[in-house]
Amino acid sequence: MVERLPFTFTAYRLATRAATPFARYLLGRRLKRGKEHPQRLPERRGEAGQARPRGPLVWVHGASVGELIAALPLIERLAGQGIAVLVTSGTVTSAEVAARRLPRGAIHQFVPLDAPAYVARFLDHWQPDLGLFVESDLWPNLIVGCGDRNIPLILINGRLSERSFAKWQRAPATIEALLSRFDLCLVRSAEDAQRFGALGAPRLGVTGNLKLDGPALPVDPARLAELERALAGRPLVVAASTHAGEEVALIEAHRRLRLEFPRLLTVIAPRHPERGAEIAALARAGGLEAARRSQSVLPNAATEIYVADTLGELGLLYRLGRVVFMGGSLIPHGGQNPIEPIKLGAGVLHGPHVKNFLDLYQALDSAEGAIAVADGADLARRLAGLLGNPGAQARLAAAGEHTVNTLAGAVERTMAALEPYLAQIRLRSRPEEA
Repeated sequence: MVERLPFTFTAYRLATRAATPFARYLLGRRLKRGKEHPQRLPERRGEAGQARPRGPLVWVHGASVGELIAALPLIERLAGQGIAVLVTSGTVTSAEVAARRLPRGAIHQFVPLDAPAYVARFLDHWQPDLGLFVESDLWPNLIVGCGDRNIPLILINGRLSERSFAKWQRAPATIEALLSRFDLCLVRSAEDAQRFGALGAPRLGVTGNLKLDGPALPVDPARLAELERALAGRPLVVAASTHAGEEVALIEAHRRLRLEFPRLLTVIAPRHPERGAEIAALARAGGLEAARRSQSVLPNAATEIYVADTLGELGLLYRLGRVVFMGGSLIPHGGQNPIEPIKLGAGVLHGPHVKNFLDLYQALDSAEGAIAVADGADLARRLAGLLGNPGAQARLAAAGEHTVNTLAGAVERTMAALEPYLAQIRLRSRPEEA
């Protein structure tokens, strides 16, 4: 472990300490924007919302919804062994997912702001025996605070994009000091291992992507039946997690496709639901009839573009759409995760920009379990081939599912790597229990 912290960390620690009195104003602004939970603001200051359970406690931290969902199978395995689990995250939506999907006995708290006083208050209360950080949400005060208390830390499902790697290379002493405080970094791929190693991670293991082992997204049966009735067997294309710049291409693709498939409905679920009005306006400007789900409107026979500007309903859409375009890939964003629609039997298409999930998309494309398109015109052409050929749809979906199943197993590999640490904390009794 790097014993002497670099000046950058010292400066960061001083700055966050000095800014602590202003944290209430920051939280207040975030609350007004809907980015904080009004009843749970004290948790962001390190004030516990619940008592610490007796016995060993494993703490799992992930930034947001994606990290939480990725860790769910692991959390379930830990809870199934009778180990108390504390789960922290930083977003309101992740807290809502935690309330619905965490196993019995697991506790969710908002992660404290990374101010020394708040971090100390959080760690003094929870006293975790082991900390598992999901992917790459590395907060300096939190990590160093754990090191000062001799709390073992393990990075799980570690991922480092090319962009993040380049950013951290500009601060090598800082990232090395942080990574050196992890006992072990369990990463998704050999490429991730190479990047983490170059930045100073002392011990590495390649375990694969936990998201491949995750359960299928849940669905409300009543809402599913309601939307099925509204669709009445219409041909359907779902565009999921789209970003600005992609909806224009999707609307133009729909305009081309409706000549051959006049009853076609295109559902657009933007990555940021607050863009719903903007997307509906784009569709109407293109001469298409649009409706928004956030306004509690179901598509009728005239609806051509249905904007699913709500949260937590992708499980519903993926069950209905046999053909799904994954957004963030027609523009240089890096692509979104294709695993969830594949697990629900959908065939996936994507654009050329998929560096965020490059290994996975390469495996899917080579197995004909996903279709890469160059641009909007190519997307329309490939969609026409699938919409007019149910057999091709089924083959695409089956190849995608087979590829995902072949690549699975990250939970088992991660649990095997964690077992020595779990064995230690099982044997270690807390003073009050002696």
